[in-house]
Amino acid sequence: MHLRTRLRHLVLAGAALATVTASLPATAVADPGDRHHRPSDRGLSAVIRYTEYGIPHIVAADYADLGFGTGWAQAADQICPLADGFVTVNGERSRWFGPDGVPDGSLSSATRNLSSDLYFRGVRDAGTVEALLERPAPAGPSTQLKELMRGWAAGYNAWLKQNEITDPACKDAGWVRPVTRLDVARRGFAVSVLGGQGRGIDGITAAQPPTAAVPTSLPDPAADPAADPARTAAAARELFAAENATMGSNAVAFQGATTANGRGLLLGNPHYPWRGGRRFWQSQQTIPGELNVSGASLLGTTVVNIGFNDKVAWSHTVATGVTLNLHQLTLDPADPTAYLVDGKPERMTRRTVTVPVEDGAPVTRTQYWTRYGPVVTGLGAQLPLPWTATTAFALNDPNAANLRGSDTALGFGKARSTQDVLDALRRTQGLPWVNTIAADSSGNSLFTQSQVLPRITDELAQRCSTPLGRATYPASGVAVLDGSRGDCALGSDPDAVQPGVFGPSKMPVLRNAPYVENSNDSAWLTNADRPLTGYERVFGTIATPRSLRTRGGIEDVAAMAARGGLTVADLQAQQFANRAPAGDLAAADASKACASVLPGDPEACRVIGAWDRTVNSDSEGALLFDRFWRKFVAAVPPAEQWKVPFSAADPVRTPHTLNTASPGFAKALGDAVAELRAAGIPLDAPLGAHQFVVRGGKRIPVSGGTESLGIWNKTEPVWNAAGGGYTEVAHGTSHVQAVGWDGSRCPVARTLLTYSQSSNARSPHYSDQTELYAGERWVTSRFCEKDILRSPALKVVRVRG
Repeated sequence: MHLRTRLRHLVLAGAALATVTASLPATAVADPGDRHHRPSDRGLSAVIRYTEYGIPHIVAADYADLGFGTGWAQAADQICPLADGFVTVNGERSRWFGPDGVPDGSLSSATRNLSSDLYFRGVRDAGTVEALLERPAPAGPSTQLKELMRGWAAGYNAWLKQNEITDPACKDAGWVRPVTRLDVARRGFAVSVLGGQGRGIDGITAAQPPTAAVPTSLPDPAADPAADPARTAAAARELFAAENATMGSNAVAFQGATTANGRGLLLGNPHYPWRGGRRFWQSQQTIPGELNVSGASLLGTTVVNIGFNDKVAWSHTVATGVTLNLHQLTLDPADPTAYLVDGKPERMTRRTVTVPVEDGAPVTRTQYWTRYGPVVTGLGAQLPLPWTATTAFALNDPNAANLRGSDTALGFGKARSTQDVLDALRRTQGLPWVNTIAADSSGNSLFTQSQVLPRITDELAQRCSTPLGRATYPASGVAVLDGSRGDCALGSDPDAVQPGVFGPSKMPVLRNAPYVENSNDSAWLTNADRPLTGYERVFGTIATPRSLRTRGGIEDVAAMAARGGLTVADLQAQQFANRAPAGDLAAADASKACASVLPGDPEACRVIGAWDRTVNSDSEGALLFDRFWRKFVAAVPPAEQWKVPFSAADPVRTPHTLNTASPGFAKALGDAVAELRAAGIPLDAPLGAHQFVVRGGKRIPVSGGTESLGIWNKTEPVWNAAGGGYTEVAHGTSHVQAVGWDGSRCPVARTLLTYSQSSNARSPHYSDQTELYAGERWVTSRFCEKDILRSPALKVVRVRG
């Protein structure tokens, strides 16, 4: 029987399930409910085949059924983080966890539950997401996506109804409740605005007009961004710098000319939080004859966000495009809640929001919205934007009108080539804050920075920036436009699906270079031999210093491409090479200068000199250099760290030669040595003895290293000297995939989910892949039907409403 026909029968008829599983041992099959009766035609159902490490392969008849199986399976693994996220997007954190509690940061930058609730309750009360759902595609979500969301909610609810929660994090919790399609869409909205309104939630919900009780002038000039534009520009650059983000990534695609068989290769290595609601979750989604894709989804999403099929593989990296801009408002002298546009006053819209509070009276606040977006009084504590009697700032976020991201991912899942990937991006225009890197079985490679960005051209910024904007835009890409001028509106591109954003023709694209690589720097050095230029500043910089992770990554992948004959095994080796570019550049100089800095401590000098320049678990000296390097880069300005400065003519190899004469060098080295000795940690201790996570009472060593060292296999651990060193990972390498093709119908794919599939400590899949990661081992992906059915761990579950 043809595979597609057999799979369709599997989904639609209970008899087919028996056919597929007849050859399996009885212990491999779990079929809850009455297996002798077909589900009602009005109900939703799916078949889930679990293979090694709890990875589900979900087969369904249509999009609603596929959503049902996906929601059910996600709930089974991640019910507590999912339920917590739904509390967030419904504005109920203060009700359940108190107003002063701290959200996990997965759906916004809000620092308190109350500010999170005020924002998301405001979105809910305004009907923002409902309006976006009503927009016809392509400006709004497709019918297929709406069906996926409907099915996902039904599957999540069915799991809740049919199963007991065993995770102590939310067992018997009143806040774990059924959800609706609208809740799923609200979660998608929160993800979309993470880089815009989500970044400014504290400032949006705290914004209040000046009154007699609040001085209209600023007694502290440092709090006025216009008083010191250079300081504000530096703060904006720091705020939007990739090295300070909790999300990042590496990805590389190789063209067929560099590979052993002429087909493409892709290595994706996203860096995301290890805990909370922004984790990835693995699955394969199949609608016979329609869709067959495998990969990882962000929790609560209905589609595979990063993945592969039998023809195409893709990954994402967090992009440098700035997804928001500010409009500086000139206020009506008679009313600080009205602003002038072309000399005419325009009243702000008041959004009054009431939030229920645990053990207290409800809290009511008013937010103020303008034609440009909400009034905001700061982007984080380091970038205040005060509302005075004369001036206020409004935040524009075009992704607040974008629910298309999952349609883009759905298009990728159906793609048969990198051209199809590009076509999906042009058609849906749904990615808010990531680049796309892709390869296909025909040997093509693709990089594109196709983002939903405010249409800030350099010409517009030159013509319409306020004095503050003239400082912030070149430094950070954050435009501050004169909101009092109608001719400073963002305008529209004819090929854009929504007003005020760039169309696809303006996006940086590089096709079929021997390699395309990104490590969270701008598009400029995607391939060192074919630099990309000509894009607007809001997309990122051109001819500026690259991070050490970018420099090291380009060195590695350029050498791989030059060597040629590449296979998936070479991608796997690159992921765990664990080379420290900072060590290659600086360890020898640090060791030589060490004798004069620490004349009575030859051991420290010896350890740094003998270090193998890697961050493998058994690397001796890596921990000492890591602690020194963190202190050095924190204390010494970038321009003073190196003797040979950056050169745009040699951007991969400059700057270089450590400036050991800097006063910060001696202090950083001395402090690192003292810190380890005080903690009782030998200077030459193997890294894995003091960089580990604890799962089920067991220490699991973790390799990799911090952003500033330039490590591809990025690990950002939490320092706890009293606990033995780095005792947890905050964020870093998450879902890794190394994908190629061999001419058969089955892709050659190896995957790894570093923190494992389930957040429930009682699950058998709570730490199994974490142990694989510690041993630098991989999961062999089972994509084709024959491979799924051969899995020794196969368990088949038919789920129904």
